[in-house]
Amino acid sequence: MDLYLGIDFGTSGARAVAIDEEASIQAEVRYPFQDSIGAVMPNSWQEALLALVEQIPQGLRREIKAIAINGTSSTVLLVDAAGNPVDTPLLYNDARGSSVLEHLRNIAPPNHTVLTATSSLAKLFWMKKLPSFREAKYFLHQADWLAFLLHGQLAISDYHNALKLGYDVEELKYPEWLQKLQIEVQLPKVLSPGTPVAELRPEMANKFGFRSDCLVCAGTTDSIAAFLASGAKLPGEAVTSLGSTLVLKLLSRTRVEDARYGIYSHRLGDLWLTGGASNTGGAVLKEFFTNAELENLSREIDGSIASELDYYPLLKVGDRFPINDPNLPPRLSPRPDNPVEFLHGLLESIARIETGGYELLQQMGADKLTHVYTAGGGAANDTWTAIRERYLKVPVIASTHTEAAYGTALLAMGNT
Repeated sequence: MDLYLGIDFGTSGARAVAIDEEASIQAEVRYPFQDSIGAVMPNSWQEALLALVEQIPQGLRREIKAIAINGTSSTVLLVDAAGNPVDTPLLYNDARGSSVLEHLRNIAPPNHTVLTATSSLAKLFWMKKLPSFREAKYFLHQADWLAFLLHGQLAISDYHNALKLGYDVEELKYPEWLQKLQIEVQLPKVLSPGTPVAELRPEMANKFGFRSDCLVCAGTTDSIAAFLASGAKLPGEAVTSLGSTLVLKLLSRTRVEDARYGIYSHRLGDLWLTGGASNTGGAVLKEFFTNAELENLSREIDGSIASELDYYPLLKVGDRFPINDPNLPPRLSPRPDNPVEFLHGLLESIARIETGGYELLQQMGADKLTHVYTAGGGAANDTWTAIRERYLKVPVIASTHTEAAYGTALLAMGNT
């Protein structure tokens, strides 16, 4: 029996799913980060990766034919010639790149995907000022580095992760304006997601009992992996990931790109996954409520009745989409004494932001929204689903599979 392993690195921890040739799950394991620092430290990533592999039953490890990894989009790091990180990585939502945006605007085409404070290229330009930059040889994404730990090939990426670095996913090459920059570190070679890169390092195969011909494939980003897992396949079908943040992806025959609104399109075969990501989402809810409180209080909300509270729920200043404004202030008042009313207002406000996002994508030329699949922790909240359906005015259904690791396992199998 051939198995395929998908590994997902998110903000709160890592997960792995092994599937068979029928795409049925044979094993599912997880490794939570102990604290928020774990999410940003490469040694924690490596620890998580090895712990996940070890949790998969030994008998199944011997059957794994291919592995793929996803990471959070635009989580990046600098490494030396041996692949060792030379400084702390910058996470997906790190906006320090805002200080170099003016410089980038003089280089990149107008409204290009890289022209946001959190893009990989903006982060690279910010990193150039670090003393550690002199030690750096390669610039990698989180998924690139984790895959390197498995296959040993440095500077290999995929066109999903490389999009916000400026890679041209239509022409499948780095554009001329980017090549002219003569950046002092090496940018990764870019492959199609799911492309076999190399066999697993012999020492890894021996240590964990993998077959010697187990392949490690080019990966993807967490939100695209969640889309692949969802079951959405037709233009007009969309996936909302309700995780720590709110990520929208709408399958379209038309490519939509506009950095003014934080909108970009990923290539998916002959179609385009157009979308954006907002900083609102589950992380804001967890700031005020435990998981048990979210579950219990949600049951007391009537999702068919609109809340009168109008929030813009953010943990800190700034959003990316549908409003792209690094100075956008959070709006979380007035806060009622009744926690049910407060939660109702938060859920409703996030649903409004989601709806605004899909409306904007369609205004920009994407296919008309027909269905929304939901992934992430929020997918299990029936009250929130009812509220969202009231706003979106299309069927809202839980994804067939909600784990991004499952979508990455499909990628390893070549079933995308």
